[in-house]
Amino acid sequence: MTGALTASGALKGDGGLGEPGGLRGLDGLTRAGSAPPAGSGAEGASARFQQRLGWYCAERDEERESPLPAGKRLAFAAQGERRCLGVRRAGRWLVCPYAAVLDGESAKDQCPRCAQLDRSRSVAADTMADDPRPYAVYLAYFGPGLLKVGITAAERGPARLVEQGAVAYAWLGRGPLMAARRAEALLGSALAIPDRFTKAAKRAARGALPAVPERCAELAQLHAKARGLGGWPETLEPVEFACTDHTELFGLDRVPAGAAVLGGLTAGAEIVGEVLAGVGSDVYLRLAGGDEGAAESVGSVGSVGPVRSVGSVGSVVSVGPVGGAEGRRSGAGQGAGQGAGAGGPWPVAVMDARLLSGWVLGAATGRVTTAPVLPARTAGPGAPERGGEQEGLF
Repeated sequence: MTGALTASGALKGDGGLGEPGGLRGLDGLTRAGSAPPAGSGAEGASARFQQRLGWYCAERDEERESPLPAGKRLAFAAQGERRCLGVRRAGRWLVCPYAAVLDGESAKDQCPRCAQLDRSRSVAADTMADDPRPYAVYLAYFGPGLLKVGITAAERGPARLVEQGAVAYAWLGRGPLMAARRAEALLGSALAIPDRFTKAAKRAARGALPAVPERCAELAQLHAKARGLGGWPETLEPVEFACTDHTELFGLDRVPAGAAVLGGLTAGAEIVGEVLAGVGSDVYLRLAGGDEGAAESVGSVGSVGPVRSVGSVGSVVSVGPVGGAEGRRSGAGQGAGQGAGAGGPWPVAVMDARLLSGWVLGAATGRVTTAPVLPARTAGPGAPERGGEQEGLF
């Protein structure tokens, strides 16, 4: 199956992972099953989320998905140039008419013109204020002192929280879009609750999380403060406090402190390793050492064979968030193994799957990671993530 990798949509492709294809970068969530309305069965729905790669074939207008459970070995190489994903309309991908080349270090998976078109009618961009769907206001916990407020379409259930890599969360209210927006703004002004944190801050917090009861207690305290504020929108129905934790879903017990960071790809760069955990768009890998074979690089790893030009294949899309319930396997323990990627001493590194967006991926020819492996990045909370915007919010 020739094509590019995508992140959402049900796959109709009949090809295996060893066939030609491309990978599409993630901003939207790829998940198994549909999430229930906010506030009903959210915890059970979260168990059905799973991190995966979505593959798209422009020539045949087909998509398919490949799960990324813990223990799965990956061995792939970037081929050609990283291209804009284009725009998704009416359930299908429309290839970028400009065949725009993207910066390998950017989390953005679209060129400016396609992104502008995509956001021409978007709740996230405040260009769709007439959306009649009910919205839910949530409080998300990423670590001690890292709590944010946000809104999401109620029909999506906890999908947005999983996409962001929220360690725990609680619903605050539900109602019309503008009422949800007002509540979000109220918490921001009255309680100085931000609406985003940097990826570096989220990653740093994951390595030193307190016990689950402490996380829920911090959420409960903020929930009570928020409900006690004056000026609460009358049309926003309050939701009683209930904490949902994602430790098992993400495999947080397998996430080490100070994991190295895989940088952006360039043509020919290879990534070889084993999946340990998945949190939002982050995939934690135990990097392979030079003594480990790459026999599983095709098919079982998610790598793909030779591909045709990106222009005829389509762009790569991304990896859906979430190390799902199927991703909990014995033998993929935290920090297991001694192998390290080429050029670095770290056995475990985290990869932002959004950086794969737009690349066509082929099978790795080597046995070690040649993509840049960088020391863990640190940053304080509050600043917008790289790119300055949150994508796929609702």
